Amino acid sequence: MGTAIIIGILAIIVVIAVISSVKHMKGEGGCCGGGGNTVAEEKKTLDNPVIAVKTVDIEGMHCENCKNSIERSVNKIDGASCQVNLKKKQATIEVDREIDDADIRIAIERLDFKVTGITTNRREE
Repeated sequence: MGTAIIIGILAIIVVIAVISSVKHMKGEGGCCGGGGNTVAEEKKTLDNPVIAVKTVDIEGMHCENCKNSIERSVNKIDGASCQVNLKKKQATIEVDREIDDADIRIAIERLDFKVTGITTNRREE
């Protein structure tokens, strides 16, 4: 009887763990020390007209907390406004002045994500 109870409890724990892991891999659950509920941050507005849009390919993002930490880090760069798309594993960064790709790479990789590519599309004036 005691063995059946222990097996039942272990089965429940395994089911909960599998459900949580599936949510995590879909980017729906919490990770990175945070819960599943996050507050959406307002998009940073730039002081000057956008001169280029940079698309950054990023590996290692799993959840809204990952997305928010990248956006906060890149948004600290003067002249850059960042939006992250978890499903595409990309950040779209509007810039209103010349910003070196290395500065963007550092802002993201210091958070332990991997930048796999940066492309720049200049705006026509």
